[in-house]
Amino acid sequence: MPDQTELITLPDAAELLGIPITKVHQLLKDGQLVVTTDDAGRRVLPRAFVAGGAVLKALPSVITLLRDGGYADPEIIDWLLRADDSLPGTPVQALAENRGTEIKRRAQAAAF
Repeated sequence: MPDQTELITLPDAAELLGIPITKVHQLLKDGQLVVTTDDAGRRVLPRAFVAGGAVLKALPSVITLLRDGGYADPEIIDWLLRADDSLPGTPVQALAENRGTEIKRRAQAAAF
C-alpha cells in the first residue's frame, strides 16, 4: 500500500460519513466499503474512500467487480491505490473525479 495513503479507523469513517458506527459495519457487510488492518491490528480504510460525507460514488461497484474476480479485500485496496500512468493517478483518484465508468471497465478487465 502506498505510504502516503491516510488510513482511518471505523469510528473515524462513521464521523466523516455522519452515521453511527453500526451503519459503517453495515456498509462493510454490504460490500460498499473494504477494510484492511493496520500495524496495531485495527480495522482501517483509506481516507480517500470517503468524500463529501459519502462513500465515493462508484466504489461499491468496483469492489463488487474485483471481489467477483477473486480479489481479497487487501488486494482491492492495493488495486485502488496503485498509481497508473495511463489514468493518470490512481483508480481511487479517478473515482473521486467522477470517472467511475473507466475504473469499472478496468476493474472488470483486471478481474478476469
